[in-house]
Amino acid sequence: METPVSLIKGIVEEFLKEKGVEQTIPVPVQMTRDEFEGEVTIASFPLAKVFRNSPQAVAESIKEFIEVKHGNKVKKIEVKGGFVNISFDDSYWIEFIRRLSREDVFPIFPEKTETIVIEFSSPNTNKPQHLGHVRNNVLGWATAMLLQRTGTKNVIKVNLINDRGIHISKSMLAWLKWGNGITPEKAGKKGDHLIGDFYVMFEKEYKKQVDELIRQGVPKEEAMERAPLMQEARELLRKWEAGDPEVLRIWRMLNDWVLEGFDITYKRLGITFDHIDYESETYKLGKEIVQEGLDQGIFYKKEDGSVWVDLTDVGLDHKLLLRSDGTSVYITQDLGTIELRWNRYKMDLMIYVVAEEQEYHFKVLQAILKKLGRPYADKIYHLSYAMVDLPTGKMKSREGTVIDADDLLDELHQLAYEKIKGSPKTASLSEEEKHDLAEKIALGAIKFYMLRVDPKKRILFRKEEALDFEGYTGPFVQYTHARISSLWEKAGETVIDFQGGYEFNASERQLLKIIAFYGEILQEARRKYDPSALTNFLYRLAKEFNRYYANTPIVKEEDEDARKARLMLSKAVQQVLKDGSDVLGIPLPEKM
Repeated sequence: METPVSLIKGIVEEFLKEKGVEQTIPVPVQMTRDEFEGEVTIASFPLAKVFRNSPQAVAESIKEFIEVKHGNKVKKIEVKGGFVNISFDDSYWIEFIRRLSREDVFPIFPEKTETIVIEFSSPNTNKPQHLGHVRNNVLGWATAMLLQRTGTKNVIKVNLINDRGIHISKSMLAWLKWGNGITPEKAGKKGDHLIGDFYVMFEKEYKKQVDELIRQGVPKEEAMERAPLMQEARELLRKWEAGDPEVLRIWRMLNDWVLEGFDITYKRLGITFDHIDYESETYKLGKEIVQEGLDQGIFYKKEDGSVWVDLTDVGLDHKLLLRSDGTSVYITQDLGTIELRWNRYKMDLMIYVVAEEQEYHFKVLQAILKKLGRPYADKIYHLSYAMVDLPTGKMKSREGTVIDADDLLDELHQLAYEKIKGSPKTASLSEEEKHDLAEKIALGAIKFYMLRVDPKKRILFRKEEALDFEGYTGPFVQYTHARISSLWEKAGETVIDFQGGYEFNASERQLLKIIAFYGEILQEARRKYDPSALTNFLYRLAKEFNRYYANTPIVKEEDEDARKARLMLSKAVQQVLKDGSDVLGIPLPEKM
């Protein structure tokens, strides 16, 4: 489906061709600023350099070309200081929203043949997912959907479950010491919450031991290693890597409990993966790659048996690859995991959605792969994101001061339910339907809040703000969608095929202008791997529609042509809100 923006870009390309310009020039098309009349603006400044003329002269030339060749599509053209501001003809807009309101996909992007693998979530099996994981999950999902929506059909969503290592040994040791055989069923808890309790328990007891050693005069770093609990946890890890049958049995049992809990959280968030890898399976391949590096003289071994790589030649430092006891570290399994994925997918790009604290880690990973001569070394992209804070301060898993994702969703659900249960607009809904609506609102609130901010900026999460039905929030976008559904229900319409004459007013042209640039916003969000461009767009569209709705009769409009045109425009707005919300993973209720 042609868009107003693609139409103008095509016209500019036609203009350049007629003028004998064969070089490819990015067409400088932008949304007309609100203080000027028009919907689409051409900035002539880049073209002025090509024609060696003033921007004003080039703009006038473009205006004349459009008036002669495409005058039937425009209502008015103004040149303002090198900018060509174009107002489309009302008949063009009628045809545009007629097609859009009849559920045509808008816009359609050329299909890309590339394969992109995106890894996100990547929780540890020693605790439940928390608020920080929610940001990771919704950012990874929305980015994957953006890639697919803008033409890359072969987007593979993967998850790496960190199910081995010292952190897992800590929670396992605590369960063995203090669990007395407790199970999720006996405790009445999800498995991930139960095991998370033991992880916190370990850290509290471990801190007591470290503090005691420090009081005895032992340096902090040494105390952290000498603490009996840490020694026991490391021994448990050595037994695990050595294949001790009893240790493996307990490990599988506890991991299964946690994974069952993860599945419930993912299902509630609407998150699915095309493939799930497990560190317990990929670290072995990583150790093989470390041995390969040793054999080739790329890595080196210290006297204590630990294996390292020297990266000082690329501005980094010496990096540990295997501990002296032969156990692997994070980078070891990452080497194995990306090798496995390359063999599986031959991807053109591997995106890691991982917190900003790991930026150095991915620089190291890429540097090691380059030293090993891997063909995928330059196909890595770290989509880093900042932390989520609470009004009470930074979350800390070890101290048990995090907000678990499940608890947060429960709280948001209840708050949303309290908001809607007595509303006249939901009076016809059953209790089950009200709770279903409350769940959608809760999901819309948390997802929009996590995505409305540039990934590289920290988020201070306030649940009351996230649930504001009139603010820069998901519920506001959801409410706008429901309002339009109510309009159509009151009008008794299903499809309108209006092709008559209608003159759009300034408010309607403002809505049309915003809709026209939806495709540009999607591409910008994709280009930057930043869904906040899309959330801002959806909020602006919803806000503009509500302003229009408050001042313009739609269903009650007596003029039939005006009524049909306004209903079609409302449907076009709704279609774009729905498409954009689908990308973000935000459910849109019909009633609210």
